[in-house]
Amino acid sequence: MNTVPYCGPAPLPDGLWSAWNLDPAVLAGLALASLFALSQPDRSARRAGIGAVLLLAVAFVSPLCALASALFSARVAHHLVIVAGAAPLIAHTLVRRSVTPRGGEAAFVVHTVLLWLWHTPGPYGFALSSTPAYWLMEATLTVSAVWFWHALLSPRTAPGTTMALALGAIVQMGMLGALLTFAGRPLFAEHALTTAPFGLTPLEDQQLAGLLMWVPAALPYLAVALHRLFALLGGAARGDARP
Repeated sequence: MNTVPYCGPAPLPDGLWSAWNLDPAVLAGLALASLFALSQPDRSARRAGIGAVLLLAVAFVSPLCALASALFSARVAHHLVIVAGAAPLIAHTLVRRSVTPRGGEAAFVVHTVLLWLWHTPGPYGFALSSTPAYWLMEATLTVSAVWFWHALLSPRTAPGTTMALALGAIVQMGMLGALLTFAGRPLFAEHALTTAPFGLTPLEDQQLAGLLMWVPAALPYLAVALHRLFALLGGAARGDARP
């Protein structure tokens, strides 16, 4: 079994910016995704699709992919680019194509379980043990996030349900972030010897990862909840103003 992480061994700071992932399979997948995005008849869907492709390129092609082999905080940032950045843009494209959402509550549960699973020591170590295991982690996180965001963004989802699901996402990410921040000891042996060149101890790296999961990760979900709340209040106000 290959024990080198998918994006290669942990880089040193002076070699980071040359550590691009030029895997032909990834580049081909991104090219096909770009063609799909450009083929959308709706301008908003095209923009969202291209934005998603760019963010996926940041996650899987840019040096962030290699940096995630060195820092757990970079791995969390990598996952947030996918689940809180690319996933809502992909979901927006699907919503614009009038794909009917199903099972928002189920999507929330599945995505939450997977998010917690892949950020605990045993499954995380397994994900870095081979290329198939790595892509299992990335694929399950991405698909479950798109499913969840699809339910959040669809106008067919009741406003109350949207706000409850978004707030649930904020709470569960905050809990995971708090656990990582206040664990008191490093939990991920894979990064025990890789953080020092970047000026961090393994515990400091883990605490930074927790803060990323706790605060910035919540912002897209908070924005969706507030948008639906303001839309609901605005609709109620217009209704009250009618004679």
